[in-house]
Amino acid sequence: MPPRRQRALRVIRPALRRHNTRNNTGAAAADTQPAESDNGHPRSSIIDAALYRDGYRASTPGSLAETYHELRADAEAMAWIGLYRPSDAELMSLAEEFDLHPLAVEDAMEAHQRPKLERYGETLFVVLRAARYLDASEQVDFGELHLFVGQDFVITVRHGAAPDLSAVRRRMEDTPDLLRLGPEAVLYAVLDAVVDGYVPVIAGVENDVDEIETEVFGRDPRVSRRIYELSREVLEFQRATRPLIGMMQGLQAGFVKYGTDEELQRYLRDVADHVAEVTERVDGFRQVLQDILRVNSTLVTQQQNEEMKALTEASFEQNEELKKISAWAAILFAPTLVGTIYGMNFTHMPEVDWYFGYPFALFLMALVCAGLFVVFRRRGWL
Repeated sequence: MPPRRQRALRVIRPALRRHNTRNNTGAAAADTQPAESDNGHPRSSIIDAALYRDGYRASTPGSLAETYHELRADAEAMAWIGLYRPSDAELMSLAEEFDLHPLAVEDAMEAHQRPKLERYGETLFVVLRAARYLDASEQVDFGELHLFVGQDFVITVRHGAAPDLSAVRRRMEDTPDLLRLGPEAVLYAVLDAVVDGYVPVIAGVENDVDEIETEVFGRDPRVSRRIYELSREVLEFQRATRPLIGMMQGLQAGFVKYGTDEELQRYLRDVADHVAEVTERVDGFRQVLQDILRVNSTLVTQQQNEEMKALTEASFEQNEELKKISAWAAILFAPTLVGTIYGMNFTHMPEVDWYFGYPFALFLMALVCAGLFVVFRRRGWL
């Protein structure tokens, strides 16, 4: 076994053991093996593996082992290996062959990494977050892409539906002058595809923002939830795009040190310009959504105040009616009380034998009612 493969195997195995320990559910021994196909054989995650010489595809090996063998036999060739959700065993094999750093391999195993660019010796490790807009659900779907870029190889590890790297490969194969610039040219093409993929997402989010503005002023009760969900998507979008600025600056800082071709430098600067534009627009969405949220909050508060005002007015009207009812009930209660007393028919009641008793009782009822009417009228109850 070559010395560099021995070193890689020695440092990668502990990383694999840590990965398996964290994901152990009682059957961790089987997790490091590729999934089996219908015929019982391991299913490969290789989407496309090819060797390129002078900008043209020289061969298409059928397995990782064949790719390694042909690359060792041709010092002028470059290997481009595309994987989709590879197994740990396949990543182990790649790490042993290309002397990949164990931390980078562990990140590729784990996925769910933030966008970053790191150099491990002669190998560049890049993590990207691609995005696509789903028209049916009006949501943004994010995918994760890892790249290992060495002197004579490029390995792409995709953990989502985006981006379409087959289109990137076709584009590079159609422009051999660019492809012959080596692995960094492939890195440029992938970066360009990821950043270009943000454009339709921005258009979709912009359309959602316009719809939300209409719903806000239309007093749609469901708009608050939609603002919150879109804000979360924009926040995730920011996490995918903001780190790209530092990544592109890091690449540009290494142009002279790593001898990047001048033409490729121009291409990478163009990507950096697009990254800056995308980042500014995404940041603008965040600010617009915050403004919309404040406006919606103000409108909701205004609507609540109007409803409270209407309830207060209704309550006031009810109180006025209740006052009138209470006043008339008190007025009518006075003659009822007098009549009740005189209706007791006790033997020893002086007023019973009095000649003016009946007129006096009527006068007393009228006097009490009139007095109560005047009191309630002055208080505004009548």
